[in-house]
Amino acid sequence: MTTALDTDVHPEDRFISAFKVNHGQALNGTNASIAQQREDAIERFAQLGIPTNDLEAWKYTNVSKIIDRPYTLPLSPEAPSVDERDIAPFMIDDMDAHRVVLVNGRVDASLSDLGDLPSGVVVSSLAQAGNEHPDIVEQHYGKYADVENEALTALNTAFVQDGAFAYVPSGTVVEKPIFFLHVTAGAEDLFLQPRHLFVVEDGAIARIVEAQHSLTEAHTFTNTVSEFFVGERANLEHYLVQNEGPSASQVHTRAGQQKDDSVCSTNTITFSGEVVRNNANIEADGSFCESNLYGLCIGKDDMHVDNHTQMDHVQPDCNSNELYKHVLNDESTAVFNGKVLVTRGSQRIDAYQQNDTIVLTNDANIYTKPELEIYADDVVCSHGATTGQVDEEGVFYLRSRGLSERRARILMLQAFCDEVLSAYKVDPFREYVRDKIRQRFASYFE
Repeated sequence: MTTALDTDVHPEDRFISAFKVNHGQALNGTNASIAQQREDAIERFAQLGIPTNDLEAWKYTNVSKIIDRPYTLPLSPEAPSVDERDIAPFMIDDMDAHRVVLVNGRVDASLSDLGDLPSGVVVSSLAQAGNEHPDIVEQHYGKYADVENEALTALNTAFVQDGAFAYVPSGTVVEKPIFFLHVTAGAEDLFLQPRHLFVVEDGAIARIVEAQHSLTEAHTFTNTVSEFFVGERANLEHYLVQNEGPSASQVHTRAGQQKDDSVCSTNTITFSGEVVRNNANIEADGSFCESNLYGLCIGKDDMHVDNHTQMDHVQPDCNSNELYKHVLNDESTAVFNGKVLVTRGSQRIDAYQQNDTIVLTNDANIYTKPELEIYADDVVCSHGATTGQVDEEGVFYLRSRGLSERRARILMLQAFCDEVLSAYKVDPFREYVRDKIRQRFASYFE
């Protein structure tokens, strides 16, 4: 079943109407804890409305014009036919992983290869987890993403049907990465709303790699919400590569919570997209937490990428590290708005935040706004932003050593990005990203 969004009415009304038509039909059969939140979420979406430039948080990103298109909502479990040959170009060489393939936000078991998972570990679709592990889903679903204040999170909550699910029980170490490959396919312009839930319990360790690609040239908008929980003394590494192509737009919201002595790292690399908005929100709700947020945007043409982060320190004795970098070419635009919040009583916080950008053309743009909001007096917090061009002295030095100007500039840009890539602990994935970056920079100077 598909539902065409009526373009003759206001954009908010299109989704509200589609919800009323499909509620109890295409939007049924979900775990009760998910289904019961739908109606509250659509009401909240109606109150908030689609974000516009009038909102400070969306000042530089006009997502409403992208949403205002004749998209189709695919609400049936059937997905376009995709085979191994289609996904072969998206595989990551030498990365031995538990693989799950999602086509238009739904798990395709025929393309997935989980291999031997450690005892108690569950990797599946969210819909399957809702049926087979309702206690886990009910404990964590909808607990970390902000439905009350984020309209598109509310919209996702109203329409959610499926997505990725990973659960690692206490004390379990998952040696191989869990690889979620997201593929968009089909001839129609699609509005997709996958929902993901990752739970890493006390003392557990897991690495999750997500890659987003497209097999269609149609316009697509993907409104993704990912929630994660990192228990006491647990460690979660999360990596996301976005490379869907110039006709794809998305809002990708990640929201999670950490407990005592845990480590959580989230890494985002964006290669393409018409309009991309990434929200990364982490709450360190425990003492002695370590939180790491890293991002790279390699811009070209007229792509627009907006990275918003919120790091909430609500308990004492924690540290957070945040580093986002952009390389912008042609008429590409990037936005960075990072906020570190230290609540009253959260003493002995060490928080670092930095945004660095290289602008290669006069038509590329960067809007940056690092923020600190501190209500405690025993903290070490810093933030900063730099914007500039390639260091000409560095280029001259490399050329004096026999390199061509083209090769010298590529090496300088690679070195700029390597500070972020050094945080990637999955070696094959890091080399995969590094090779993609090398190819992009080579294309800059053809």
